Amino acid sequence: MCADYNPARRISLERLAVAANPLAGPEFSYGETFPGGVAPFLANVLPTTWLPGMFGMVPPWGDPARLSRMTYNARVETVGEKPSFRSAWRRRQFALIPVERFYEPCYETGRAVRWRIERKDGAPFALAGIWERRMGDDGPAHWSFAMLTINADSHPLMRRFHKPGEEKRSVVILDQVDVPAWLSARTEAEARALLQPFEAEEMVAEPDPRPRR
Repeated sequence: MCADYNPARRISLERLAVAANPLAGPEFSYGETFPGGVAPFLANVLPTTWLPGMFGMVPPWGDPARLSRMTYNARVETVGEKPSFRSAWRRRQFALIPVERFYEPCYETGRAVRWRIERKDGAPFALAGIWERRMGDDGPAHWSFAMLTINADSHPLMRRFHKPGEEKRSVVILDQVDVPAWLSARTEAEARALLQPFEAEEMVAEPDPRPRR
């Protein structure tokens, strides 16, 4: 499960060629982002505006301080059933999450080592997600989002991560040509058809341990 990533920087958002308007709302860091942090994303209800949202879905009934740390990833197999996600999924509230790199733990040495995963060409890329909006909340959880994840037991790259014996999971990297279809999907079948494994050959992964303090 992805709980640590670098959002695409403001200058890189232009390379995704999706939204034209600048970010609005509170300032946030483009460095490593963890659940509960604020980062840019695109909601299909406003498909030309990058929005600042909390990483971790917070429906109107949820506590942002607690729930965002448990709802940053949504399994596609159960997204329509889980209380935190089902309303957004059923309403087709699809999100685009701009990323430069993300991090996963690799246990091939016998202990957890953080690895960095990014495109070989260094370009930003877009992850499929879902979004929520708290209409009566002006705080950082006014907008929030979660990354959708799929099974990766047989993926040549993503099966290398997470603890031995655990199911392997992967975020969904959308091909640039599929971005308009994802944002405009109106049925569950249309959406699920786009939630596919990414091409491992286009990515590079290497150890990137967190510096010791």
